[in-house]
Amino acid sequence: MDDKHMQIGEVAARTELSLRTIRHYEETGLVIPSARSQGGFRLYTEADVQRLMVIRRMKPLGFTLDQMRDLLDATDRLDDDSGLGADAREALLGRVREYEQAATEQVDKLRTQLTRAEDFAATLRDRLEQAGPAPRP
Repeated sequence: MDDKHMQIGEVAARTELSLRTIRHYEETGLVIPSARSQGGFRLYTEADVQRLMVIRRMKPLGFTLDQMRDLLDATDRLDDDSGLGADAREALLGRVREYEQAATEQVDKLRTQLTRAEDFAATLRDRLEQAGPAPRP
């Protein structure tokens, strides 16, 4: 993986998260900058960017910060894999499966909401077409 370090502004541009949001995720322990510059600036790696992307994708699905932390912990431990026994590995995979199932359920709910919103917009368009052009003053 690329060990190139990025400052927070570049990370914000790549993730489409605000500087404030990234700092908030740091304060809550969801992402920790991999290093600091001599001037004290936060420095991030590609792995940090990928971690922020997971968080960004979880947020609109309604996952809490604790749930994000739990999933990231499980994936971190799976990625590390040092000394994980078969039972521990299966338990971690089970946690990840639960989040995948919850995400899929949330996506289905959002699809239903989107379909209803599109139907509503179409109903309004039809109504406007039936009314004809607005009278001139």
